[in-house]
Amino acid sequence: MEKIKVIIADDSDFVRDGMKIILDVDDEFDVIGCASNGKEAIELAEKNAPDVFLMDIQMPVMDGIEATKYIVEHGLGKVLILTTFDDDDLVKQALKNGAKGYLIKNHTPDHLKQMIKSVYHGTGVVDENILESFINQRGDSPVDNHTEGSPAERVGDGFNSANYTERELDIIKAVADGLSNKQIAEKLFISEGTVKNYITNILSKEDLSHRTALAVYYLTGKK
Repeated sequence: MEKIKVIIADDSDFVRDGMKIILDVDDEFDVIGCASNGKEAIELAEKNAPDVFLMDIQMPVMDGIEATKYIVEHGLGKVLILTTFDDDDLVKQALKNGAKGYLIKNHTPDHLKQMIKSVYHGTGVVDENILESFINQRGDSPVDNHTEGSPAERVGDGFNSANYTERELDIIKAVADGLSNKQIAEKLFISEGTVKNYITNILSKEDLSHRTALAVYYLTGKK
């Protein structure tokens, strides 16, 4: 099995070394370089072709937002933002620039590894607290905002409502609103099994691996 090649970009020696140790002890990962800023990360990538960048935001010389834009535009790899900053504007800018994920530095090593794998396989990931912030910014429940026959409102650019049936849209918006399968079933007067089947089919249609990725796609238009 090929290892996932990772470049770690963070201006903290402690953070870089810690993440490198976490990944180096796992046979599924290969840390091919560490950088103290975005410019160094790009220079490393141009020589070593990584799969995934673990990218901090606030760094000297070139920050993570600017580096992400360059990396994505030049096809140098996929970017997972890993930072202490959960500012909504930074999140939106990072995703707009093509980051595949945005996580706050408070996860267990196993969770971090799983998120790297998700990004490697093309699935977008966003920290649950950040996702909740996106939802709260939208005010009313997305499910309540939907009306028969009208296009879904308040969705991210890139999400095409025309790809779904009315019922599928109800399910998607309920997932984005943070409802559990049981709550969705009660709200839409269908069984939990039916809800589960709908979600499974929708995830398969969009090639997404979990419901959080579906919510991110709905709210931001990014996979």
